[in-house]
Amino acid sequence: MWFQKRIQLSAKKRGFHLIDKELLQQLPELKTLEVGLAHFFIQHTSASITLNENADPTVRGDFERHFNVIVPENAPYYQHTYEGPDDMPAHLKSTLIGAELTIPISHGRLNMGTWQGIYLCEHRDDAFDRTIIVTLNGE
Repeated sequence: MWFQKRIQLSAKKRGFHLIDKELLQQLPELKTLEVGLAHFFIQHTSASITLNENADPTVRGDFERHFNVIVPENAPYYQHTYEGPDDMPAHLKSTLIGAELTIPISHGRLNMGTWQGIYLCEHRDDAFDRTIIVTLNGE
């Protein structure tokens, strides 16, 4: 079986946000699969998606602070600046983290590790709603 769905995520402030529950609430079809894969693709160039620590919220703050150090705003060599000082860094952060994620499905659930969660990595100060395309494949 193949299934695809567009999921809208509400706008979130800049930072790293756990979105597992928000995704799963909009994905009841997952429960019909015994085994398979779930592919998540974010349709944006200034936000990204990844899998990481879901228990300690300080990890998400550390991610934000670290990425702000390695990809600073207002670097003198940026030419793409017409959308504000956070725009080019957002594109770079999105490329470093990535726009897609594939997770195995087992017994109608995402088969993630105990301490793993799906992050929306929002890199813009004034963010918009974000769109995730979810493709399920399995039986």
